[in-house]
Amino acid sequence: MKSIREIMTSNVDYCTTLDNVYEAAVKMAEGGVGAIPVCEDGKLVGVLTDRDIAIRCVAGKKPGSTKITDVMTKEPITILPETSIMEAEELMAEKQIRRLFVVEQESLIGIVSLGDFAIHKGTNMTAAHALTEISEKQHIQH
Repeated sequence: MKSIREIMTSNVDYCTTLDNVYEAAVKMAEGGVGAIPVCEDGKLVGVLTDRDIAIRCVAGKKPGSTKITDVMTKEPITILPETSIMEAEELMAEKQIRRLFVVEQESLIGIVSLGDFAIHKGTNMTAAHALTEISEKQHIQH
């Protein structure tokens, strides 16, 4: 059975706790990503998502100079690189999330997203199916 190490993206850009929201948003735009990990001394301490920026910063009328630590999601869900693909998919489905951060000894070494599962054969896409159902239910409620 394949492990997450085999399908994860390992060259992950990140921000530090010294960055502000504007700097993080620029990195996200340049990388074409909706989330960026936040590290301090090599350790993963949070993640800033486009949703965090919209809800905690823009809707909260905070300026772009706001410290990233004031609006980031603390304690992101992580997995080890040896975690099986099936376990990771089940975790994503259970937690209703689109990405997992891969850590070794608390240090960020990669990220795996729904897109990674989609492009690798041998995955059953449990998480993607669960998220599709969740999105469809939310869309109907609106």
